[in-house]
Amino acid sequence: MSFDAARLAAVVSPLRRAILGAARRREGLPELPDAQIEVIRALPRGTVASPSELAASLGLGRPTVSNLLNRMERDGLVGRTPRAGDGRGVDVAASAHALDLFVRFDRASTAIVADAASALPPEDLAALDAALPALERLRDVLVDLRHGDAASGGGGADGDAEGLA
Repeated sequence: MSFDAARLAAVVSPLRRAILGAARRREGLPELPDAQIEVIRALPRGTVASPSELAASLGLGRPTVSNLLNRMERDGLVGRTPRAGDGRGVDVAASAHALDLFVRFDRASTAIVADAASALPPEDLAALDAALPALERLRDVLVDLRHGDAASGGGGADGDAEGLA
């Protein structure tokens, strides 16, 4: 059996866009770039991180994260507060608004995928279920590669990539 990487790549991007678009329409969500979504995902309710910590965990360059945070703060998606005991450092937290958008997106996208999957024959559902662990491992390898690129200076998007778009 040969693996068709081009075919998988050609399916994943349109599939992702279809889910994002449908979830956005269903929930009346704004368009948010991928990088902003990743920042929100990295800041679950009750957590804070410094901009440097976010850059490291997301595999993005510090200037990219700084630009993202400036825009996100302006849009009410994150808040920055001085770090206790460190006059130069700041803590970043996702706003309640951002977390609400994220929950609504996850809920809508799950429902959309479940609805669409219900139209598939049982053998397709079984194949999708069996593929999930391999797809998760593939995602992890790709994330690790991206983090390696960021560490070597090839780090990342300017925040204008598609997200809740």
